[in-house]
Amino acid sequence: MRSKFDPHASAERIEPKPPLVDPSEAESLDVWGFRDTRFEARPDGVVVLTGSRYELSGQELPDLLPWAKRTIHPDFAPSNLNLPHYPPVIPDPVRNTAFLEDVSKILTTDQRSEDAEIRLRHGHGHTLEEMWAIKFASIPRVPDLVVWPADDAQVESLVQAALRHDVVLVPYGGGTNVTEALVCPAGERRMIVSVDMARMNRVLWIDPVNRLACIQAGAVGRHITQTLASHGFTMGHDPDSVEFSTLGGWVATHCSGMKKNRYGNIEDLVLDVSVVTARGRLERSPVVPRESVGSSDVRRFVFGSEGCLGIVTSAIVKIFPLPEAEVYGSIVFPDFETGVRFLYDLEQEGNVPASVRLVDNLQFQLSQMLKPRATGWKAIEGRLQKLVVTKWKGFDVEKMTACTLVFEGSKQEVEAQQRRTYALAKRHGGLAGGSSNGKRGYQLTFGIAYIRDWIMRHHCVAESFETSVPWSQALPLCENVKRRILEESAKRGVPGTPYITCRVTQLYPTGVCVYFYLAFYAKGLADPAGTFAEIELAARDEILRSGGSLSHHHGIGKLRQRFLPRVASPGVLAFARDMKRAVDPTNVFGAANQLFSTDEPHS
Repeated sequence: MRSKFDPHASAERIEPKPPLVDPSEAESLDVWGFRDTRFEARPDGVVVLTGSRYELSGQELPDLLPWAKRTIHPDFAPSNLNLPHYPPVIPDPVRNTAFLEDVSKILTTDQRSEDAEIRLRHGHGHTLEEMWAIKFASIPRVPDLVVWPADDAQVESLVQAALRHDVVLVPYGGGTNVTEALVCPAGERRMIVSVDMARMNRVLWIDPVNRLACIQAGAVGRHITQTLASHGFTMGHDPDSVEFSTLGGWVATHCSGMKKNRYGNIEDLVLDVSVVTARGRLERSPVVPRESVGSSDVRRFVFGSEGCLGIVTSAIVKIFPLPEAEVYGSIVFPDFETGVRFLYDLEQEGNVPASVRLVDNLQFQLSQMLKPRATGWKAIEGRLQKLVVTKWKGFDVEKMTACTLVFEGSKQEVEAQQRRTYALAKRHGGLAGGSSNGKRGYQLTFGIAYIRDWIMRHHCVAESFETSVPWSQALPLCENVKRRILEESAKRGVPGTPYITCRVTQLYPTGVCVYFYLAFYAKGLADPAGTFAEIELAARDEILRSGGSLSHHHGIGKLRQRFLPRVASPGVLAFARDMKRAVDPTNVFGAANQLFSTDEPHS
């Protein structure tokens, strides 16, 4: 077929309209996600997810609470509540009068706020410790002012004003981080300003010929997806937080997405990035497929910089035509070890589905408890499926695991991937679980994020953490971390049985990303959040002992910075400090995350 491409024609760019502000998409200040969505336990013990955003919304979940009582603690009950005391006492703002006068000339009144709850929200992310603090304790230091610049020029002016008046700037995207990256340094006596990028939220242009798009840093994942799709394209970047996280946050944390097998991680997608630093704006032209330009490639030090070197304002990214076919799938395996062997062979054969995720038995059990109440034929069908798996195949319900799949591409690609994947699964003793279970498992990622805040109301604390690990050490690492958590929990008198589970979320030729989920009943503990923090740190110690990484895509923030000397040589640490001093000598970007935390706060 003759190509429609004309090599002599100029590439005409599409300039999409800004995303519409939908009042129904208001986000909560005190819990994860949208304000209209949360899990609730009725007096009869049936759990319901409110709202109408997800397939799970409005459905009755009769099995979830009884399972939690059996699995975690028998006192988990609708009437056994730990009601939050939000908002906590919020410190008064520190005011730098000269800076505020300059800001009044740069931004309009509605582009800045000293509102206490807004300042509080901009001073924390979503670790368990931070969410506990805003509900049951306090945060000693929060931003003193929140600003919303509307363009690059305003960002540059803000940075220059901060430099003149010795003020700290902390970039803010979606506020979804789980590394304490937004926690303000307790000893920082200068005025701290949160630079919220929400008004710089556009897909500025789409180049359909060269398959590029220029996107502002404050653009939220769900809006990027919608805008690109309306013009026939996708970026393919789909992290668990895609509904709320931003392009700038993806770059600053060195993010990964659920469909990275097909589209790549953020470093594979970003061709250029624009950053405002204390030394001025960093940007280059033209944008080309690849170049060898050494240290002038800004991306090298911006990826993973976590707001410590400058403010990302936009990026030029690769885009892809929407796939002709998207098919979900699922496979049930007799145990986790068999599932991991299947994943290894799948990766080594190549042409892996866009998304492949394997959950262990306990997480598989949770997914089954999140199934809505079945009636009629669906109830019969469910019993038949269970009969086939447990009786005919002989799978043990206390050991079996599940793998969810997303196939994307042309119809021929998808059909070929399906044949190869299911044939391989059969050789490993796996049983196809159907596309509906695959779709449901994939979409549960978004609904399940609300569970942490629900169970906190019932005296349970929970959080996730991740790592990457070579194939040969993956299974021992999972076993070692679970064992260590049980030991550390017993030492601290944690009541009941800790819920510790894991899943493999991303595959590489050399290894995998593993996500852990930890929850335990905390009623009676003197310091539930502190106990959780101690156990999580012990788990990270065990991850490093077992050959895992300090982070796969969450970043370092302040939560994991104490472990950096174990993974980086003194020369690396010195190099990072020297780079920080060279780029930001007065520490105007004083978030104090990761390697840059050693800079002393200015008075």
